[in-house]
Amino acid sequence: MSVYLGLAMSLLVAAAGVAGLYALHRLSAVANNPLVSKPFASGWIPEQHALSRYHARYYPVTLVFLAFDVEMLFMYPWAVVVARLGASAVIEMFVFLGVLMAGVVWAWREGAFKWA
Repeated sequence: MSVYLGLAMSLLVAAAGVAGLYALHRLSAVANNPLVSKPFASGWIPEQHALSRYHARYYPVTLVFLAFDVEMLFMYPWAVVVARLGASAVIEMFVFLGVLMAGVVWAWREGAFKWA
């Protein structure tokens, strides 16, 4: 008997969860009214959907940007300990920057920085 009671309670909790998610979806859905769905504080009618895809030419530039962003993540702690570690830390950083520069040269040769 208790097995069926546990199963019934589980189904009840699952049904309540699905109903709650459906209610949340209905409450937070994008309105079809153009006055409500216009971009905030601009007044322009959108020409395309806000979640439209970007052109593929932006992705290589984004990857190069992320590579240099991650480089800065490594350079901040390196700058703190470079005086303690000495010349070996400087050599390691130049090797790291050389690898990044090889990536930039490759991206340049592939045409990642051409916008036309």
